[in-house]
Amino acid sequence: MAAQKGTRESDRLFTQAQEVIASGVNSTARTPRSGWSPYPLFVDHGTGSHIFDVDGNEFIDYLLGLGPMLLGHRPKEITDAVIEFISKRGTVFALPVADEIALAQKIIAAVPSVEQVHLSNTGTEAVLYALRLARAFTGRKKIIRFEGMYHGFSDGVYWSKHPPLAQAGPDIHPTPVVQGPGIPDGVEDSLIILQWNDSEALERTIRGRGEQIAAVLTEPVMCNTGCILPQPGYLELMRELTGKFGIVLVFDEVITGFRISLGGAQKHFGIVPDLTVLAKGFGGGFPVSSVGGKKHIMQLVADGTVSMAGTYSGNGIAVSAANATLDFLTTPGIYDGLLEKSERLMKGIGERLKFAGFDCDVVGLGPLFQVWFTDSPIRNYRDAVRHARKDWFRVWWEEMMQEGILFHPDAFENLFLSFAHNDRDIDMTLEAVDRVIPSLHRRMK
Repeated sequence: MAAQKGTRESDRLFTQAQEVIASGVNSTARTPRSGWSPYPLFVDHGTGSHIFDVDGNEFIDYLLGLGPMLLGHRPKEITDAVIEFISKRGTVFALPVADEIALAQKIIAAVPSVEQVHLSNTGTEAVLYALRLARAFTGRKKIIRFEGMYHGFSDGVYWSKHPPLAQAGPDIHPTPVVQGPGIPDGVEDSLIILQWNDSEALERTIRGRGEQIAAVLTEPVMCNTGCILPQPGYLELMRELTGKFGIVLVFDEVITGFRISLGGAQKHFGIVPDLTVLAKGFGGGFPVSSVGGKKHIMQLVADGTVSMAGTYSGNGIAVSAANATLDFLTTPGIYDGLLEKSERLMKGIGERLKFAGFDCDVVGLGPLFQVWFTDSPIRNYRDAVRHARKDWFRVWWEEMMQEGILFHPDAFENLFLSFAHNDRDIDMTLEAVDRVIPSLHRRMK
């Protein structure tokens, strides 16, 4: 891939954007504070596994819109389905269309925990609805959530995502830390914060306070502090304890759903939660999400006990995209090639960096992984803060960017693969790793 041409136009556009858009971008995840320093790249277009910025630079894309582009950019199947729906039928009717039934049937067939489903637009909405259901079903108020995870930006869960450890309390008893001002006082009283992968703390908390706890909300794989896998037996213990104490187990599979496998992480690990939140991977790049689960819980929506509203929920554009995406994903054997390429890339990166003398660990499942520069195992958020060399990761990101390889600059994010990535993409990425190793040696002293 040709050497990069610079980013002067991105710089100019970011300066212009800051005059009319608060922070210059429409998500904090794109700001310099989130790693896109000194300014984010402005994208011109994407095709398959590649994106092109406004300066004419081409990148093999492992950012993939932070996960939604599971089929790559502008996949023909999705584009055709959306164009057909808009041109022949419309967009939003505030009335149902039959296509919603087909989509629900496909989700139920794919995801083990889902017996009924309710569509929404974003992961934030679906998490909010899932917790509302859990509280209504149990009559309890408290939610267990884990440090280092992100479940959207609603007031009830925008806590302890990446808290400063000086404010977060002791390891054995973390305290809720608000993400920022503007959230009402008292919300923290509904939260119990635990460390991920701490079986002893989980069991102690549930046995001691189970009658107060409506739900345990968790990613089955921690994806918002890099990629951290569950320790053996941890999810099994979580399922056992929540079932014993009548607590609703909610899996946030916004990132893992349809990505790790057709049935998500719950299928991979063989753990069936009570409710599942899905988004990103099944929308083909369009905003769609869902909460689904056991029928006796979802019936609280059917009988009017719990209200789930949304003008754009189940809109035709998103539903047509999701239907086309799931038609693609249910093709027999379709995941085999993706998993094979993912394994080759992870193994190749790890082998090259370790052979060059860098302490690192490449951790992931299929087309979702992260490269940890560390000499210590990363089992939870606090391990990552204490042991992950984010400064080294930043250097690696800068050098790989110059070679035309794009992923998120923050070590607490992930690298994603899509069905559009091919063997040549993998070869070129590994060749880029080889080329940057001399620079890494110079800069990582």
